[in-house]
Amino acid sequence: MTWRLCAAICSAFLAGGCSNTTGGIAIPVPTSSTTAVLHQPPSDPLADVPGVETTLPDHIPPDALVCFPPPSVVGRPATATVSDPAAPKITINVPDGWTSTAGDGDVAMVLAGPDGMTGRVTIASTSLTPAAALAHYDAMARSAAGAEVTITAAPFCGYSSQQLAGTYRGPSGAIAFADRIAHIWTNTKSYLVAIHQEGPAGLLGFDAAKIALMADFAVVIP
Repeated sequence: MTWRLCAAICSAFLAGGCSNTTGGIAIPVPTSSTTAVLHQPPSDPLADVPGVETTLPDHIPPDALVCFPPPSVVGRPATATVSDPAAPKITINVPDGWTSTAGDGDVAMVLAGPDGMTGRVTIASTSLTPAAALAHYDAMARSAAGAEVTITAAPFCGYSSQQLAGTYRGPSGAIAFADRIAHIWTNTKSYLVAIHQEGPAGLLGFDAAKIALMADFAVVIP
């Protein structure tokens, strides 16, 4: 019966603690009213952004061809540039049956394909880190009405890069889209390059055009 008595007394004084004993009887010990709080450092929200590469910018000679992927067997090459003299120049693959024209401002190229498919290439300066720039673009893609987005890491030539694919709700029905984005640094500042393709969902030619447009692309730094 002794253990039952001890248990009963300890229960009665549980709030005050029960750590010392005298002659087999538990004696309550006052406890501090201060509660220890463990503070853990906040997690980095950009730590898991896919496709981020650790890049070490270095001085680049003028008009350096810093990235030259193997030639694609799909489409034809076309160079996209903007008026910013420090911006990278990129050469993409334009799908067969598509046309390309020069854009304006940050839009380097406007693309038009069959069956209502369209596209564009933008080259915009950014002060964001590679992870922050990619995450910001991802958030914009997810913000479209009814958007369903898949994001895949696609680094190349040491640049942080992603491929996005999915659908969103357009005024006349579901729209399929694909994006290839890359964070590219130069001698003076950084740029976010984005190749965008979209068209009515379910088109048979969409995936074939996507193979050409979303491929790795050549980069020249002025």
